[in-house]
Amino acid sequence: MRGVKYRYVLITGASSGLGAAFAEALAAEGTCLHLAARRQQPMEELAERIRRNCPGAEVAVHVCDLSQEADTERLLAAWQALPPGPTLLINNAGLGDYGDYAGSAWERDRCMVQVNVQAPLRLTHGLLPRLTEQGGGVINLASLAADLPIPDFALYAATKACLASFSEGLRLELRQAGVPVLAVCPGPVHTGFGEVARRAGCTGNTMPLRRWFYTPVHTVVRCSLRALDAGRARCYPSLKVRFAALLLRCMPLWLLRTVLSLRPRRVSSVPSATVSQKS
Repeated sequence: MRGVKYRYVLITGASSGLGAAFAEALAAEGTCLHLAARRQQPMEELAERIRRNCPGAEVAVHVCDLSQEADTERLLAAWQALPPGPTLLINNAGLGDYGDYAGSAWERDRCMVQVNVQAPLRLTHGLLPRLTEQGGGVINLASLAADLPIPDFALYAATKACLASFSEGLRLELRQAGVPVLAVCPGPVHTGFGEVARRAGCTGNTMPLRRWFYTPVHTVVRCSLRALDAGRARCYPSLKVRFAALLLRCMPLWLLRTVLSLRPRRVSSVPSATVSQKS
C-alpha cells in the first residue's frame, strides 16, 4: 500500500471503468473520496462496495453532466468548499465518437470538447489555489491517441493531444510548488468505452494487432499512481504501450501518415443521435 498522501481524492467519470478502479485502489489509503459522474446508481453501488470493503471509508457522490457548463461549475463549487487538506484531482471523464468527422453530429462534437478538454481545464484551474496552498496533484487521463492523428477518431485524438500537452506545460509551471501533474496515455483498455463510442453502422475499424495492446484496468491504475509518486510527466502503462509510444515518436511524420492511411475504414456518414461518455 502507498503511504497516505492525499486527504481528498476527486474523480470524474467515477461510475465505472478506470474512474471506479482509481476509487477502489485509493479507498484503503485513508482518503475521502468524492466521485462525480452522470449515473447515480452505479456510483452509489460503488460507494457502498467501498464502505463495505474499507470500514470507515468516506465516500461522497456528485451527480453531474460535465458536458454542461452549469454542472461543471456546480461540481467545482462543491469541491472548492471542502475543508482544507492535500487533494488529488483525477480528470478521468471522457467522451468518444467513432466515425468520420463529416458524418458527426455537432452536438456530439461540442459535448466531446466540453468533457474531454474544457471540463478538466476548468476543474484544474478552479482547484489550483487549493492544490498549491495545501498540497495535491493532478492526473489527467489522456490516451496513446494523443500521439496519433487518427482517421475516424480525429476529434477524440485531438482532444487527448490537447489534454496531454496541457498537462506537460502545467507540470513545468507547478514544479516549484511541488504539485505533480501526470498525463496517463494508455492504449485500448477493456472498459466498454470503445464499444459504446462506435456509431451505428461503423464496424471493423481496427488496426491489426489492436487487441495485443489492451491493458488491464488495474494495471493502468497501478502504473498511474506509481508514476505520479515518481513525479513523471507521462505514464504509458505497460511495456507494449511504452514501446508503441517510442516507435511513434521516432517515426517520421510522412511515414506515420502513410501507416494511418492504410488503417481499415468502413464507416457510416450518418450522424448518430447518441453520445458515448465515460461516467
